Amino acid sequence: MADADRLSPWREATVVVAGLGTSGFAAADGLMALGAGRIIVLDESPSDANAEKADLLRRLDVEVTLGPGATATLPEGVHLVVTSPGWRPTAPLLAQAAARGVPVWGEVELAWRMMQPDRVVPWLGVTGTNGKTTTTAMLESMLSAAGLRTSAVGNYGRPIIEALLDEIDYDVLAVELSSFQLHWSESLALHSAAVLNLQPDHLEWYAHEADPLAAYAADKAKIYSRVTHACVYNVADPMTEQMVADADVTEGARAIGFRLEVPAVSMLGVVDDLLVDRAFVAQRRDSAMPLAHLSDVRPYAPHNVENALAAAALARSFGVPPQAVAQGLTDLHLGDHRIQTVGEVDGVTWVDDSKATNPHAAASSMRAFDAIVWVAGGQAKGTTFDELVATYGAKLRGAVLLGVDRGVIADALARHAPEVPVIVIDSGETGAMDEAVRAAAGLARPGDVVLLAPGCASKDMWPGYDARGRDFTAAVGRLRHA
Repeated sequence: MADADRLSPWREATVVVAGLGTSGFAAADGLMALGAGRIIVLDESPSDANAEKADLLRRLDVEVTLGPGATATLPEGVHLVVTSPGWRPTAPLLAQAAARGVPVWGEVELAWRMMQPDRVVPWLGVTGTNGKTTTTAMLESMLSAAGLRTSAVGNYGRPIIEALLDEIDYDVLAVELSSFQLHWSESLALHSAAVLNLQPDHLEWYAHEADPLAAYAADKAKIYSRVTHACVYNVADPMTEQMVADADVTEGARAIGFRLEVPAVSMLGVVDDLLVDRAFVAQRRDSAMPLAHLSDVRPYAPHNVENALAAAALARSFGVPPQAVAQGLTDLHLGDHRIQTVGEVDGVTWVDDSKATNPHAAASSMRAFDAIVWVAGGQAKGTTFDELVATYGAKLRGAVLLGVDRGVIADALARHAPEVPVIVIDSGETGAMDEAVRAAAGLARPGDVVLLAPGCASKDMWPGYDARGRDFTAAVGRLRHA
């Protein structure tokens, strides 16, 4: 199965799907479409959602086992394992597959194989520590504005397999790829790809590696492998450029940079109040093509301009005209919890950036404001806050910390910004957000911004970052009417 594609004899294959989440269900659907002879789905969770999906799959002759111990042993005679992206290589089922020489793919790899060799839809790929979802949404909007049939898929939007099974002949897909998805992908050859930035994140997933950060970076860099047209990198983040230099790309693929300054040749950048292209224009040695106004980027923040430039570079690599780049930006409505102003109380602006789930994302938010009361904390995922505090500590009017790893941030503040007042909320209940908002209001002065940029994941106290953001917004509303 190592070299299997859409035309391989799938009816002779026995395939295990590890995990019945969104990607696992999509993988089972894809394998049925391929005509796999025997499909076995295994998941430790007997949740209601899994039970409902299992019932549907069983009616389609898929074998499903749920409950504790379901994934402890790899069945005999398996030719392929398709794993959910969050599964680590140390998981018993995957370790047994490796020991037996059974290939392990992710749902993304399966999707790629399902198109080969005769139904290939070009992929424009986006990865990086922060900004992936926003950039992918911008890219999808630009492609749509150009009249192309497209969909945002992968780590954002829908599983790729769902799109491939649509009754639509897509022209191109905007694909967000996480490090986990890239880890389990081996044969991708994208049309163009971008790595937006690289900062420590998800290091707990790589704890089994001798150098977790290097392993994380290596998985991100896989997006450039075999790229056929453009490798897009962030000039302000040298690691991304080094990834391009090290990549084994298809001959003729170009390195395209983006930066918040006047662009050099083969870059996109900013001139006055314009986003401009000096990469995909004929006279790029002495001219640049205007693409959009800075005011077209909403919400405006330096890192969001970087996202727009990366999306524009990918779109332009696919031939999208300049006017569609601008139209795509103005048409786009991003989801909540991304640098979203949720209220103003007594001259203090309250901003929800709950989507900032690691220190680098929180730092990006801080770049946009001058005087900040910072609301932060949650699950730090093995990351540290020293660089963030050392860089932006002078902007902090105060900090309110909550969540399981609040002490990690408190320690960084004590080391690098001891003059900043810190209030620690010890409650582990979601009602702690009201207490945090009241504490932040006590620290803030007119003209300040109270910024929820947690720098941490949320699942110690909330189901997800969106629930955390909603609680923050509701608490601000109660403060306004107190």
